[in-house]
Amino acid sequence: MTWWKNAVMYQIYPRSFQDSNGDGIGDIQGIISRLDYLKELGVTGIWLSPVYESPNDDNGYDISNYQAINPEFGTMEDMDQLIEEAKKRNIHIVMDLVVNHTSDEHKWFKEALKGKENKYRDYYIWRDPVNGSEPNDLVSMFSGSAWELDEDSQQYFLHLYSKKQPDLNWENPAVRQEIYDMMNFWLEKGIGGFRMDVIDLIGKEPDKLITGNGPKLHDYLQEMNQRSFGNYDVMTVGETWGVTPEKAPLFASPERNELSMVFQFEHLTLDEKPGTSKWDLLDLDFLKLKQVFKKWQTELPDDTWNSLFWNNHDTPRIVSRWGNDEEYRERSAKMFAILLHLMKGTPYIYQGEEIGMTNQPISDIKEAEDIESINLYYERLDQGYSHEEIIRSINAKGRDNARTPMQWNDDKHAGFTEGEPWLKVNPNYKEINVENNLERKDSVFYTYQKLIELRKNNPIITQGTFKLLFEKHPQLFVYERQYDNEIWIVIANFSEEQCDVTLDEMNNGFEMIMSSTGKEPSNYSKFKLEPYETLVIKNQ
Repeated sequence: MTWWKNAVMYQIYPRSFQDSNGDGIGDIQGIISRLDYLKELGVTGIWLSPVYESPNDDNGYDISNYQAINPEFGTMEDMDQLIEEAKKRNIHIVMDLVVNHTSDEHKWFKEALKGKENKYRDYYIWRDPVNGSEPNDLVSMFSGSAWELDEDSQQYFLHLYSKKQPDLNWENPAVRQEIYDMMNFWLEKGIGGFRMDVIDLIGKEPDKLITGNGPKLHDYLQEMNQRSFGNYDVMTVGETWGVTPEKAPLFASPERNELSMVFQFEHLTLDEKPGTSKWDLLDLDFLKLKQVFKKWQTELPDDTWNSLFWNNHDTPRIVSRWGNDEEYRERSAKMFAILLHLMKGTPYIYQGEEIGMTNQPISDIKEAEDIESINLYYERLDQGYSHEEIIRSINAKGRDNARTPMQWNDDKHAGFTEGEPWLKVNPNYKEINVENNLERKDSVFYTYQKLIELRKNNPIITQGTFKLLFEKHPQLFVYERQYDNEIWIVIANFSEEQCDVTLDEMNNGFEMIMSSTGKEPSNYSKFKLEPYETLVIKNQ
């Protein structure tokens, strides 16, 4: 089995992980200083959000030089040291790669602006005005038109994100070759692979209003595999927002020679009104959540690998989103961990998730850093939404929630920096921090550590079948894993009310693997679960 099928990945958002030089911004030396902590947690790999040179219009997802390190994070020597030091601890560094677009400060785009005859002009997507206006109605993910007029040439360029993130023209073979050469530069350094940002957009056909899953997408991915990472023992995961279990094998079936796995987001769209945007809030439909997980656990072909996650740098903290981040914070954080990590697929832990970090609400848009939230605020004000409505949406779904600095201890700024942090530290750091977690054997951290250990030593987790039980139960999330003659059952009370559990078909031939409260029922055929309590049992 390839190494990444047994792996547990840990996402680091570098600006917010650990600052080593007191400038208030996390950096590579800061990450190196915390590798022993990650080794103790037990992770196999680090997904590193972008550390490339960037003007930071979108916090590093606007790259101005793919083969240079942003000075605020350090130097290329620091990066080489990180790869080396991680390797000594058997940790792979997986780079975040953004090849749908670059920064408008990338040398390619600067050249492209010099005129229509410049050889780099065709590295981007340009169109003439139509009736003196934008070529069509494509809109940016960050609000407004996806077309920006270049005054000098009187042509529009495409940007599906910020206007400072012009989209690359993947139809140009020279662009593709430049990207593969750059990927090989990193692969030669010994990295463990790539997380591919919005990779399903590279096959876009803007004249036909096609953005995701364009007709040439898989041709490009197969060519990329052949000319770069397919020649190395590495892991690749694609960010694919619209993927379904039927389409996932197109990306991740080994015989197609594309990616190792994809990120699917179906479960994370359940609290938004269908056909609107993530900002139009809906209460979570718990029964649907169970069905989405069942679908992705049972409908993917055996040869297509799955990824598992609750949180990342773009999404709010799950314990605040669907758990209880106050009275039952630790218990609900453990519940989310156990439910996810005992499923089939590669789990991803987002920094701070392993200690139960929470969202950080704001009351004023001046407290927001993220371009997406700020743009949304002013756009919705113009549309007649009230300040309160918009702030409620931002507090529920805004990306700054995940980006507040890592909480290491109860010192000033949570031990993240000796300077002034780039984004305010969540005030609850006195209670929620790594040091506090490491001191208590019943903490969220040790739940994650145990789950990682279980995955490494039990093939039932990576290879067993999945069966959802109690499908219609309004509080219980229960599933069974089976491999050879072994059966594990995961039982979670996904609610704030005590819940009766009846497992009539079971005699007491079961034993406990783990419990989020440390308590074991005296009788497995009938027992009670406290709010958010979670049990894992197996046949003897």
